[in-house]
Order: sequence, then C-alpha cells, then structure tokens
Amino acid sequence: MMKRFLLQFLMLLLLANFAEAAGSPRTKYNFNSGWKLFVGDPQGAEAIGFNDAGWKAVTLPHPWNEDAAFKVSIDDLPTGIAWYRKHFKIPAGDAGKKVFLEFEGIRQGGDFYLNGKFIGRNENGIMAFGFDITSLLIQGENVIAVRTDNSWNYKEKTTGSAFQWNDKNFNANYGGIHKNVWLHVTDKLYQTLPLYEGLQATGVYIYAKDFNIPAKTAAITAEAQVKNDYSSAKTFQYEVEIKDLDGKTVKVFSGEKATVGPGEMKTVSASAKINNLNFWSWGYGYLYTVFTRLKLGNAVVDEVQTKTGFRKTEFKNGMVYLNGRVLMMHGYGQRTSNEWPAIGNAVPAWMSDYSNNLMVESGGNLVRWMHITPWKQDVESCDRVGLIQAMPAGDSEGDVQGRRWEQRKEVMRDAMIYNRNNPSIFFYESGNKGVSELHMQEMKAIRDQYDANGGRAIGSREMLGSKVAEYGGEMLYTNKSAGKPLWAMEYSRDEGLRKYWDNFTPPFHKDGAGPLHNNEDASAYNRNQDSHALEDVARWYEFWKEGPGTGDRVSSGGVNIIFSDSNTHHRGEENYRRSGEVDALRIAKDGFYAHQVMWNNWVVPDKTAIHIIGHWNYEPGIKKDVYVVASGDKAELFVNGVSQGFGGQSNRYAFTFKNVAWKAGTLKAVSYDQSGKKLAETQIKTAGQPVALKLTAFQSPTGMKADGADLAFAEVEVVDAVGNRCPTALNTVDFTLNGPAEWRGGLAQGSDNYILSKSLPVECGVNRVIIRSTTQAGKITLIANAQGLKPATLVLQSAPVKVIDGLASTFPADGLKPALKRGPTPAGPSYTVTRKSVKIWGATAGANSDKTQASYDDNELTDWVNDGNVATAWIKYELAEETTVNEVELKLNNFRSRVYPIKILVDGKEAFNGLTEKSLGYCTLTCKPIKGKTVTIQLTNGNITQPTGNSGVEVNGKKLDDGVTRDDKNAKGTLSIIEAEIYTKP
Repeated sequence: MMKRFLLQFLMLLLLANFAEAAGSPRTKYNFNSGWKLFVGDPQGAEAIGFNDAGWKAVTLPHPWNEDAAFKVSIDDLPTGIAWYRKHFKIPAGDAGKKVFLEFEGIRQGGDFYLNGKFIGRNENGIMAFGFDITSLLIQGENVIAVRTDNSWNYKEKTTGSAFQWNDKNFNANYGGIHKNVWLHVTDKLYQTLPLYEGLQATGVYIYAKDFNIPAKTAAITAEAQVKNDYSSAKTFQYEVEIKDLDGKTVKVFSGEKATVGPGEMKTVSASAKINNLNFWSWGYGYLYTVFTRLKLGNAVVDEVQTKTGFRKTEFKNGMVYLNGRVLMMHGYGQRTSNEWPAIGNAVPAWMSDYSNNLMVESGGNLVRWMHITPWKQDVESCDRVGLIQAMPAGDSEGDVQGRRWEQRKEVMRDAMIYNRNNPSIFFYESGNKGVSELHMQEMKAIRDQYDANGGRAIGSREMLGSKVAEYGGEMLYTNKSAGKPLWAMEYSRDEGLRKYWDNFTPPFHKDGAGPLHNNEDASAYNRNQDSHALEDVARWYEFWKEGPGTGDRVSSGGVNIIFSDSNTHHRGEENYRRSGEVDALRIAKDGFYAHQVMWNNWVVPDKTAIHIIGHWNYEPGIKKDVYVVASGDKAELFVNGVSQGFGGQSNRYAFTFKNVAWKAGTLKAVSYDQSGKKLAETQIKTAGQPVALKLTAFQSPTGMKADGADLAFAEVEVVDAVGNRCPTALNTVDFTLNGPAEWRGGLAQGSDNYILSKSLPVECGVNRVIIRSTTQAGKITLIANAQGLKPATLVLQSAPVKVIDGLASTFPADGLKPALKRGPTPAGPSYTVTRKSVKIWGATAGANSDKTQASYDDNELTDWVNDGNVATAWIKYELAEETTVNEVELKLNNFRSRVYPIKILVDGKEAFNGLTEKSLGYCTLTCKPIKGKTVTIQLTNGNITQPTGNSGVEVNGKKLDDGVTRDDKNAKGTLSIIEAEIYTKP
C-alpha cells in the first residue's frame, strides 16, 4: 500500500510539472503597432484613463521630429518633450506567464509607465533595455506611456552628468522611440533576454572554437542564462539544435541536467563538434539558427531562437585574418544614424539591407559605425549582407573621467551582451579617440567577462603605442605595424554634391567653389564629382601600397568617411555633410564606382575592373580631361573608335587623358596588363534629347506591408527616346500620390533641400522619392509629371498586416535573405610578397645616438632626431646581414607639410639623392641596387621646403597631425625619422 501511495504521489508531482509546462514555450510579439504620439508635455499623460484620442497615430519606430531630417542642420534639429502611449491586451492563453518589454533604444531619455505606475527610466540614448511587466499587467486593456526628452543638454537625473555622445556634431538627434519594440512571453522557467539595462540579464551566448577551416569543422558552444521564477526548484535538461540556412537540422546535442532554485539565475552550456560548416565571410552572410531549449521531462518549457554565424578571426602580424585568409580592411566610417531624408534613422529592415549591401557592392568589407553603437537592425543587416562591423560604445572625442567614463563602460557592457552573437562584429571600439591604458584595460576586462570567445579585437582610434589595445589607427594617416593591426579610421573627408559632375556640365559648378568655412578656404569641401572620385583614389593608394605583402610592417587598410551623405556636421556650402560615395537617397556618385575598381578583392585587386568617371553629353567645342579608374596596368581611351592614346597613370589606379575633344557618340576605355594583353573595357554613350520620365520601384523583396511603418522609394529618371538616362537633365518633377500611403518625398539642392515637397528636380537626370504605408492595405499610385516630358506612373500594392489588441506576429525582417553573392572565403593566399624587409641590427647617428632605436622600433609615437645642425643630420643603420638594398621607406616628422633633401648611402656608395614627398605617412625612396651591410640616411642641406596654403590645417583652424609633436617649424638642419625601413627584392 505504501509503495502504491508513493508511486501515485510521484505521478501527481510529475503531472503538476507537465501542467506548468503546458502551452507554447515562448512567444515574441511585434509591439510596434498602435502607438499614439503627442509632441509636448501634457500633465497626467501617464494615467491609464488619460484621453489620447486626439493624439497622432503612429507605428514604431517613429522619431517625432523626422520631418526635419536633412531639412535643417544637425544643431537645428527640433528637441524637447514628446509622449508616446499604447493600448494593448495580453492574449488569454498567455495569462500567468512572464511578460517582458524590449526597447531597442530611444533618444535621449525616457520615463516609462504601465497602467499609470512608473516602471523605470532609460537615459543613455543608445542601447536596448527591458522591463519585467508581469506583476503590473491587468486583465483586459493595458496602457503603456512613455515620456521622452531629446534635449541636447539632457543630463542624467540621479547624477546631473551629461552624456558625452549627446553631441551636435555627429549624433543626429532623432527624438523619441526611434527603434523597434518587442514583447516577450515566457514560462516562469526561462532563458533571460540579453538586456542588462533594466533586467540585469545576459541571455544566450553562442560561439565557436577549435576551427579547422579546410575541413569545415568547429566546436560550437551555446550558453544560456536561466532564471527560475517558480516558488520551487526546477531540474531541467538543456538542449541545443542547430539548423542551416535551408532549415535542415545539422545537429542536436544536450548539456548536463541542471537544477535551479526559486528566484535563482544559473548559466548552463552545451558543446559539440559540427561538421561541414559554412563559414560566415565578407559578402557571404551565411547564418545558422540555433535553438536553445529548456525541457522538463519531455516537455519544452522555453525555446530561444538565435540567428548567428561562425567564422575564425585572428589579429596578428599587423593584419586581419578571416577564416585563415588575410583581408585588407576597406570600407566606410559611417554615422550610426545611417539616416534618410524626412525619415531619419527609422527605416524598415529591408532598407537597412539595401543601404548596407551597397557598401559591399562598392567593394567595402568593413563599416566603422562612428561614436555610438548601431541599432540592432543595422547589426543584423550586416550579418545578412556580409559586412564586417567595428562597434563603438558611446563617446564624443577624447578620454573622460568620473561618471562620464562609467557611462561609457555601461554602454559597452550592454552593447557587447546584446550583440555578441552577431558574427559581423569584429572590432569593439573603446573610443573615437585614444583612451588611457587604464581605461583600455577596463574595457578589455568587460570584453573578457562577457565575450571572451567571440573572436573580436578591442581597441580604439589612435592607441598606436598601446600595450593593451588589440588594434588601432589614426584618423587620416597611414600607420603600419608588425604586431596589432592598424587601419585608418576616417580618411578622405572631402565633400561634394552628387549634382555637380564637372566644370562643363549644368549647373556649371566650378570645382571647389563655395563660401569660406570658419574664415578658411573650403574648396576641398565643395568638390565636383570627378575631383571627389580622384581624391578617393589618391587617398586609398597611400594605404594600399603599404598593405600585406610589402614587408614585415604593414598597413591593414582604412575606412573612408562616409558612405552616404549625412545630416551631421558639414564644412561645405550645404547644411549637411556630403562626403558620401552615395547621396542621402543612396544614389551612387562616381566615387562609388572608383571604389569598386580598387576594392574588388581581399588585398590585391582583380585586374579586370574599370570605370570612366563622368558622362559623355557636352556642347560642341568642349575639350576636357577624361579620367579612368582601372585596376589594369595601362589604359587607352577611344572616341567613336578613334584612339586618344594611353592615359597618364597616377596613384596606381587613375589614368588621365588630357584635353579630349567631345564628339557625340561612344567613349570607350580599355585596360591592359604590362604585356599589352587586354583585361577589361567599358563605355558610355551620348544620350539623346529628353523625352520622358521613367519611374522604378524599390521595395521589400516580400512586398510592401500596410503596417504604417514600411517604406518604398521610387527612382525617377529623365530619359531619351530609347530609355537612356539624360545625365545633364535638371528638370523639376511634380508628383501625385493616390491611395493608402504617406508622402515622405526626396532631397535636392534648394530651399529646405526640398524636404517633403511634392515638386523637386532631378539631379544628373535622376532622383528618388520615398512613400510610407498606412495601416490600410490597398493600391498605391504614384504619377510623375514634368513640363515637356511624357509622364510616368508607378503602381504598388500594400498587403494587410494582422494586429490583434496591439500585438502582431510578423516582424520587419521577415523574409529577408542573406546575401551569398561573393561566396565562401577563397582558399589560398590573398596577396603576393612584393618586397622583403631587411632587419636592422643597430644604428649610430650624428647626434643622439642613444635614441636611434626609436626610428626602427615599430612604434610611430617615437622618433630619432638630431640636434638641428645639418652636419649632424645623419643616421647610419647596420644591417643584420649583407643585402642588396632596393628601397628605403621613411616616415619623417612633418610628413604632411615638408619635403626633405635626402642622400642615401649603402656602404658609402650613393644609392639615392633627391627629395622626399609629402604624404599621409610614408615616403618610398627607390635606390640604385647596391649590396652592403650599412645604410646611411643624411640631410644634404638645410633647404627643407614647406607648402603654401592650409594643407596642414583643418577648416576649423585645428592643425592636423603631422608626426611627433615638436616645435621645430623654423629648424633648418633637423632630420627626424619616426620609422625607417629597408627593403630588398623577395
């Protein structure tokens, strides 16, 4: 009898456990629909019964000041208080479960209320955060209310400290709830959300180790932080299932059973070797879905799905390795706002993919988000398109102390936890400018605590001599290293409107013409497209020529600032920044195509890329220089089949053809290798007279959703009789929009930048306009008219989105596929060795011989300098072995601003006598090949020339870096060498 009683008792306990596990294991709802917005600060708006019937209906994400995006300068973006309210119900089937709210971020600070009760505050203006709202929910209708404040001078309520990154120069202020919001319903035994702010939770962490790239294997570990909110202990099984891109199960494996007490948090893990892996790579966004489950008996009580990818990274020898192959970094320093006209940053996921994939299409492999952490949508988008990310925390420029430093650490902690499963993040940036070694160590400790196995380097801009930072690099300049990778983080800062082709094309903007900026010449910030593209070529060449294969010390690349024109600080004539390789509507400038030529491979470009800068529609009698960007060794130009000869080569990739006479027809460029073998060709043709408008739709690959937040844009072109774009057209186009859609318009040069105008001009024959769906599905018709041109009509159809009681089960990124165009990481080396470093054994000098090692110590913060006399301006290097010297490369102090008369002797024999060149870092001196054991570098006289103009001064008056800081501008006999390198043939 006793045995029977015990058996029945145990069965009842087991049934009770199963009852607790009944229902779906976890539900995530889209919480973006059905919000109300009011700009202002009405009293009592947090109350459950407050009348919000007259408020504006919006779907999140929705910055309340979006109308001002690109209409006004960054410092004039509207600020103040705005309230958001939402009425919702929790489904009856979710009663008794845990309920969490996840906000991906707001700007700047917000107070949150549920059913009239204060539930918390968030103030950093960057990162995601969450609330456990289980205990405050009521049966029937609930109301959440949020009071936001995006003031530029917002200060933390408890400390009075401002946030360093709430800055009018770079952090465009799109206020309110400008990111997604989700609602999660879980069992009381659950895996936590990766939201440290608000929940003090770390969620799921998935990583790979023990890679065998050729064999396509790795050991995968899935960790999960588990919380038990039952009143009794629970013993559960932790199970992991990995599915590939096609949804096929790759492997199921389990960890040990674990017991977690009531109210306790515990981290559990499971690991397994996985075969036949597809490794994530540049332009190859291969992602797996990892299911992590908690099981009571055979019942799954919680399941989390994590999309992630697996790749091997290494940061050594001055280079970045991806899946065992060296990848020279080339990409963009993009503003984290990544904004669009009259929208700001709150675009649907498909537009994030469109924009970020354009970076990859241009040849970019890295985006350095600037100053603050990107929102989750952009992070996940980069995973899909195969774009490597450098992820900052939050800062302005320079190190800070006290509470402001603690704020930066907190954001870094939260960002790491939130984004550590995203394979595209390779770099954690601790500061937009260098931080102290102590602060760098503190940031590294956060990485080691929360993401020790993610394969990510931590560092910051500068940090050249740091013993702690794992990568670095200056803003504009060429840095090299034999140790940690160094890459330029903000090079090629010039600006130019897409509208301006060249001096000979309407509206006939003279290259560089524009007002002074801070009483300084601003010609570099008012460029035409041709000169802007050529500047891109010149700047990249300085990094590429010092890249992998050129010695022991190398540059690991750089990122061009910026990719798309941005509503941030500007130096040119317009009120927004036009440094982009595409404009704010992502229409390509010529610099976009120049990068495609230079960046089409991992290190050494494929030689089959070519592009003609500009167009071929001019007036009779025009003669102009024609520029071709080509990866081949030579380039020839043809006008209607007649050769114009070979172009003069500069900066490796640019070929200039002087005074080419325009003739209507075809302009063709052909590139060749050194032997004359044809490699590639391209051509442009003269368009006919404008006769019509053409409209082309861009929308989500899954179609337009009638959710009140989805966007589509239409490209309008002026075309000739056979459909060719007319590249000099500037016609004004009038738009008519009919159907369930909201006009958001486009951008062009003019009053208020034509923001929200239904009449705006094409520029270079093309423009784009944006429309937004409403919550009503239906047929949307866009009609474009222009005087004297045949009109165009575009028809879209928005599809209904099911929302029940404020909750939806469809998400913005549903149906978006990873980009796999570039394919997996290629096998084999990505570069060939073009020269070999010669080891320096020691050195003597005419003065300060005890400091000579500073000129060959792989540290660009130190230098050897003589005493200012020409007679002592020499240094003699002793080589480790007798070698034929072919080149000497020098980083001289004042490398930007001075030219030095230099003589180089090898064992006393003259190998070089001439002038150095100004550069962004290194000057290569080609020597007469002489074999020897010593190399002497000496200043031949005191005629050190300095440039005229402001080449060493920013337009804001700040002197640009120019080497080691020293007041020797009037010195006539000073030789200062930061780094000297000696090379022979491989």
